[in-house]
Amino acid sequence: MGSNRAVALVTGASRGIGRGIALALARNGYDLAAVATRLEGDAERPGLRELAREVEALGAACLPVVADIADLASHGDAVRQAVERFGGIDLLVNNAGVAPLVRADILECTPESYDRLMDINLRGPFFLTQTVGRQMVEQVRNGAARAPKIIFITSISSRVASPNRAEYCLSKAGLSMAAKNYAVRLAEYGINVYDLQPGITATDMTAGVKEKYDRLIAEGLLLTRRWGTPEDVGKAVVALAEGYFEYSTGSVIEIGGGLSVERL
Repeated sequence: MGSNRAVALVTGASRGIGRGIALALARNGYDLAAVATRLEGDAERPGLRELAREVEALGAACLPVVADIADLASHGDAVRQAVERFGGIDLLVNNAGVAPLVRADILECTPESYDRLMDINLRGPFFLTQTVGRQMVEQVRNGAARAPKIIFITSISSRVASPNRAEYCLSKAGLSMAAKNYAVRLAEYGINVYDLQPGITATDMTAGVKEKYDRLIAEGLLLTRRWGTPEDVGKAVVALAEGYFEYSTGSVIEIGGGLSVERL
């Protein structure tokens, strides 16, 4: 590696859960290759430039990488930029993802909405991990000081049905299986892979259903009676990145306030 600091490549890093992850890693000694579709932000959507300022204020380096994860042709260049700047990649966090433009009943779901979700949420991360995985294998073969790690940010929606956004659920279920397959394939190189599943998390993606989930949480939907935050997910990413779950490759870890606990 080019320095003694660990390096993380985080997709969808400029806002929401991705921003929470990026800042948590920066606070804990990671330099960042931060990937998002916008360098400059606006009043509604922050960009990578704002994130870079925050990361650098924490004493970490930040390389803004403008790329669309759905565009497979952009993956090689994104990885090349990170390796040229930092010497390698110790951690990949597959966070970039989108919700449907319209929450439509499964009987009304359009092929256009389905394809958009699959391209961004599943196909893109699957092939980005292939590219980064090859880079990580090369690092291990060359005697890397750190064992690289890969984290997929999926969702409780990979297991919990929501027929008004079925295409989102399918994309996240596929991503969970991608995590398992990469865990199996990369185990021989000591590269751990994890499936981190946020629950009801307060971001711009969930702003439109705030009233609904405020009510459900108040009625006891969650054991921990509050919304999840990007900071909650960031803390979990740091724990995995720092090796506190070294013997748990392939594991599914829910950050959901106890949503999955079955109760009578």
